[in-house]
Amino acid sequence: MTSPRPLRADAQRNRDLLLAAAARVFAERGTDAPLDDVARSAGVGNATMYRHFPTRSDLLAAVYADEVAHLCTRAEELRQSESPQEALHEWLRLFMDHITTKRDLALAATDQTALHAEWHRSMLDTASGLLDEAKRAGAVRADLDVRDLLTLVRGITLAATDQAQAERLLSLVSWGG
Repeated sequence: MTSPRPLRADAQRNRDLLLAAAARVFAERGTDAPLDDVARSAGVGNATMYRHFPTRSDLLAAVYADEVAHLCTRAEELRQSESPQEALHEWLRLFMDHITTKRDLALAATDQTALHAEWHRSMLDTASGLLDEAKRAGAVRADLDVRDLLTLVRGITLAATDQAQAERLLSLVSWGG
């Protein structure tokens, strides 16, 4: 099987415009927002949108994939600018925000089972790398398991009544040995 050809520059620009517009429209009006609004917001025609994303599910999956990629990319930026403990803690804050703000988007792409597994693996691998660095630096307990940590953060996010409480609960987590 051959890999797909790269898009022409104008096609890539249109795809990028559509993804950015879809992220905005879905964030503002929900994942059921009319796709015509996405195309209009991107400044492209419906045919262009459907050429790139034949179904709503394809568009939702692409937007969510971009969100996951951005979250994982932020880990590398944090590694460069923060201590291992701070990088991990800040990324977990970003992960909490991701859970809160991208939940509907993730749920809307439910027929993308293989992609969901890939997205979860990416986030797990990212968190695992940050956690391993924090362990090597002696900044967190050596027996801390990445799956337990992410489950704890998900629980905090779902149980908190607001963002401020979620932040307080995350800061209560004992990072040290």
